[in-house]
Formats: sequence, structure tokens, C-alpha cells
Amino acid sequence: MTKSNSFFHNLVKPFKFNPTKETQEEELEKIAAQEQKIFSFQTLVAATKKFHPDNKLGQGGYGPVFKGKLEDGREIAVKKLSQSSSQGKKEFINEAKLLARVQHRNVVNLLGFCGNPEKLLVYEYIVHESLDKLLFKSANREILDWKRRYDIILGVARGLLYLHEDSHDRIIHRDIKASNILLDDKWIPKIADFGMARLYPEDQSHVNTRVAGTNGYMAPEYVMHGNLSVKADVYSFGVVVLELISGQKNSAFNLDPECQNLLDWAYKLYKKGKSLEILESSLASSADLDQVSACIQIGLLCTQSDPQQRPTMRRVVVMLTRKSGALDEPSRPGYPGTRYRRSRGPATSSSTAGTSGASSSQSSTITTVATGSTSGFVGSHSHSSTTTTAAATGTAALGGSRSVPDRKLERPVFVCSTSDPHGKRPMKIQD
Repeated sequence: MTKSNSFFHNLVKPFKFNPTKETQEEELEKIAAQEQKIFSFQTLVAATKKFHPDNKLGQGGYGPVFKGKLEDGREIAVKKLSQSSSQGKKEFINEAKLLARVQHRNVVNLLGFCGNPEKLLVYEYIVHESLDKLLFKSANREILDWKRRYDIILGVARGLLYLHEDSHDRIIHRDIKASNILLDDKWIPKIADFGMARLYPEDQSHVNTRVAGTNGYMAPEYVMHGNLSVKADVYSFGVVVLELISGQKNSAFNLDPECQNLLDWAYKLYKKGKSLEILESSLASSADLDQVSACIQIGLLCTQSDPQQRPTMRRVVVMLTRKSGALDEPSRPGYPGTRYRRSRGPATSSSTAGTSGASSSQSSTITTVATGSTSGFVGSHSHSSTTTTAAATGTAALGGSRSVPDRKLERPVFVCSTSDPHGKRPMKIQD
């Protein structure tokens, strides 16, 4: 493998971008030269045994993913760009650019690229299946005892904190969900699938992008009013937390006919002082009930209707790691389909827990104006939740089992160009 200044020039030359494409190409070339290594096409052909069908892990939004083994013994996952996917080309570049400088134990590792004659991304191979497969579709779900589930919650929180505040480029993932969390051989969670992720520039308060995500995980202000900020990732994380505790999928919840979804049910029981009743019964013997109770409250704080009341991921990590201390009272969770009204004045965060080194940051907002598309690379054989997108893209695998494409819906969202000084328009649920 050799480094090359011209790799990304060759990679993006055939692609058509918006008027800023020259800047993007310069950035990609610089990143490729400084941060990444190039794999030859012949190396990847040999590693995957000529992309043999037996080595296919899944079908992603812009092409198949294959398992491979390099000469040095490393196992890899090779993501192949389909020549027929125009949207995939954009997501391919997006994912390559965003992951090029990302290095964190809780984010999937991009090992390198191949630009000629085919466009390929090379990742570390993740041994275990996705969290989605293990949590909702496996007879061996008991392997996820409470300690492992808590470690997954904490690991994903740390990964998101890195993306939002500590990485070279601040990133909004946009599609945090159980099927985009992979588990390695030590059960360390890895955030995957950055095809829909967006940069979060500190010097910009608004960027035009597209609405895309998975039903059951998307924040209401994003779905209904087009407002995207890091608090959308916080909301999605809160949903995953409550799913891990209950073993129930938010979008398929049906345990209580009086509740619309898992969030509604968890909040109802919390207000009655019975929040521990959402705990999956198989966890009773292994669970630390104080820890479970705190995680339920954190999950509810993260899914509050008003994005400004949700804690930052830095606060979430502090709340998860400290031994004791009172947490704030969560307000009613928000979810698409409920009625909202706009806040007349700036709201203050209700999450004051973890004040040491955890002050709330002003988060820029990305205003979205149309539907977008998604791609994926997760390790599950998944008929997963419906995803809001314009293109019929799917979910592929970097991990241990095959997957099938998600069903997608197209939903245009139109928003006005005005916003508050921080670029947010917080929404409150109407009682």
C-alpha cells in the first residue's frame, strides 16, 4: 500500500458536485495524502477471492460489502460502489471524507481506499452481529447481559461525544440506531454507517442538506420542521438506550395499547414511579437496579420534545460515569405524529447533572429542505425500520451476517429560513 496525492482526484474526477466541488476535491486529496493508505485493486481482489458470493456480507445503499483477508492476516470488510448508483457516489465520497480523520475505539475504522478501476472502501471487519440483530432477532439475546448493555450504552455515548466535539471535523451522524452499532470480538460497540452523516462547522449556523433517517429514531423537530443539530443524534441515542434496557424496538412497540411507542410507555411508568418495569425480564438477575434506573432517566432526558432541553453528549457521558447524584426530571418525550408548538423564547437545558467539565454548548443547526438518501454497513440480516429517504437504498454489513435493504419512504420537508440566534427552533409538545 502506498500513499498518493492524486488518489482522490482520480476518485472524484468523474463525479458531479455542486459549485463547491473544487474545494471538496482539494480537501479529499489532502486528507488522502496525509491520513489514508491506498489499497491496490489486485490486493482486494485476492483478499475477497475475486469478490466471491460466499464472501458477501450484505447489500449496502450504494453497493455490496464483502469480507476479505489480507496477506498479513487482517480481516477486512470491503465496500464496493455500484456503477449504477448516482446517489451512492455522493454518499461514498461523504463517508470517505468524514471517516478519513476519525479515530476512536467506538467508531468503525476506515483502513483505506481503492480508486481504480473500481471505487472501494476498506474497513476493519467486525466479528459480532449488529446490536439490532442480537437484541431483537436472536434466540441468544441473553448473551447481552446488563453489564454488556451498559458498556454498549457508555461506548456509544463516548463515540458520539467524539464525533460532536472532539474529532477533527465535528460530525452529526444522522442515523444512530441499533442496526448501525456493531460489536467487535470484545463486545466493544462501534458506530457505523456514515453515508448520511454531515459536518457540523463551527463557523456556520446553517447548511442546506436532506432529511434522511430511520423511523423510530428520528427527532421530531427534524422530521416535522426540518431542523437538524447534534441534538438529533442525542435523541436517537436516547431511543437506543431505552431499547437496550427494555429489549423492545421503539417502532414496533405494542405492549401497552394506551401508549404510542416505547418512549411513551417508559415515560408513563416513570411518572408512576415504576420505571424499572420496562427492564427486560431476562436482565433481572444481572442488573444493577440503581444503574438501570439512572439509564432510564438519561434515555428520557435525551428524548425530550424540546431539543434545547436535551443534554449534550458530554453531559450524558458524565451522568453515565459518575457514581451518584440526582438527575433532572425529564419532560414528556417527543416523537413524530404528536402535536407541537414553537417555543416563544429560548429554552434552557433542564439537564444540569454533571456540571464539572460538562457545560452546555451552543449547537449550530442544519436546516433541511428536501428528502435525502441513506446507505449502510451493518452486521445484521435485517428487515429493519422504514427509513425516510428519496432513494431505495439499503443496509449492508461490516460484521458477521448478511442483511437486506430497508423499506424507504419519501417525504419532502419545507421550512422557512428564519431561526433563533443559535439556529434552533425548539418545539414543545402540547398537552
